[in-house]
Amino acid sequence: MDTQLFLNAGADRRLKRGHLWIYSNEVDTKRQPLKGIEPGSQCEILDSRGKSLGWAFINPAQLICGRLVSRQQKLDTDLLRLRLEQALALRERYFSQPSYRMVYGDSDRLPGLVVDRFGDYLVVQVSNWGMEQLLDQIVEILKELVQPLGILLRNDHQGRAMEDMPLVNEEVYGTVPDMVPFEENGVALLAPVHAGQKTGWFYDHRENRAMLNRWVGGKRVLDLFSYAGGWGVQALAHGAASATCVDASGQALDWCRANAEHNNLGDRLATERGKAVDVLKAMVGAGEKFDVVVLDPPAFIKRRKDHRAGYSAYRHINELAMRLLADNGLLVSASCSMHLAGEELMECVRGAARQLGLNAAVIHSGYQGADHPVHPAIPETRYLKAHFAHLAPSGS
Repeated sequence: MDTQLFLNAGADRRLKRGHLWIYSNEVDTKRQPLKGIEPGSQCEILDSRGKSLGWAFINPAQLICGRLVSRQQKLDTDLLRLRLEQALALRERYFSQPSYRMVYGDSDRLPGLVVDRFGDYLVVQVSNWGMEQLLDQIVEILKELVQPLGILLRNDHQGRAMEDMPLVNEEVYGTVPDMVPFEENGVALLAPVHAGQKTGWFYDHRENRAMLNRWVGGKRVLDLFSYAGGWGVQALAHGAASATCVDASGQALDWCRANAEHNNLGDRLATERGKAVDVLKAMVGAGEKFDVVVLDPPAFIKRRKDHRAGYSAYRHINELAMRLLADNGLLVSASCSMHLAGEELMECVRGAARQLGLNAAVIHSGYQGADHPVHPAIPETRYLKAHFAHLAPSGS
């Protein structure tokens, strides 16, 4: 018989508004203990009066112990296929090229599943036991829907370690090259899917890069935390006079150069290895100036308790970046920290400009693209923000 979990009185409000998460302290463990439930089990969730709220993946060892998968039934093969078909249809509606995040977890009602598409290749990540038990079906359905040449399982990420899941990096179908070709904003690129960060690429900034590409013609561009050159190499392809990519990883800079050479742009690319703060300070000391500075760091605030220190780090690095801007330069200040609001990042930009006596005019604010859709009931699915600030001398 299927296990039923009852929620405490009033704990159903968030689910009824459309959210999908269940916290362990919301479960009435006197009626049905969480202990003993096998991680990945699908359990029926009921409110305190016994009304069904749907079915959820359960992991009793986690603070977020449940993730709703359906309001009516278990997530079986037929429903899984429907959800994957719907996710693909959304991307095909809004993207002309087969290069995108095909599945974005909760927003596609597939909690714990991420699929990135690079033309003929797919990279899959699973982050909970419930989706892990459906992995064979997921692979088979993806083969039917996309007819890929290869599927890579990049299950070697931190999220799995937190769930006490095995770390795996393997091809589960066909063969996937180390560097897969794809296209973003009209630029031919290569993604290091086997050895790179996450799935090998960060599609979420696609629209923000497209906006910047409009304004880089003839400009000197500094791309901080460059990874494989998503910002810098695209800027070169759209007419930038030069781009300097900075990253602490020598391998990431090798990927930058590979992407530049792939577009015959290597003669306009420079790379600098080192921690961004150290490189910024050295460049400021040397009197270097750029027309455009892109500041796209990793998340400085990974947990709520890190907010104060993380906010200070964003504020400090924005000020350093502004010191490298030529008069009437453009700063792209980005954050992928879910716990930093867009308004807070704006305040970092404002405060840094004020400290340096600069006039800041925000000419655009961007967020994640259509392949990272925001679930309207789950604010956590909206994590990315980027402010484009024109900086000019105050004059008085």
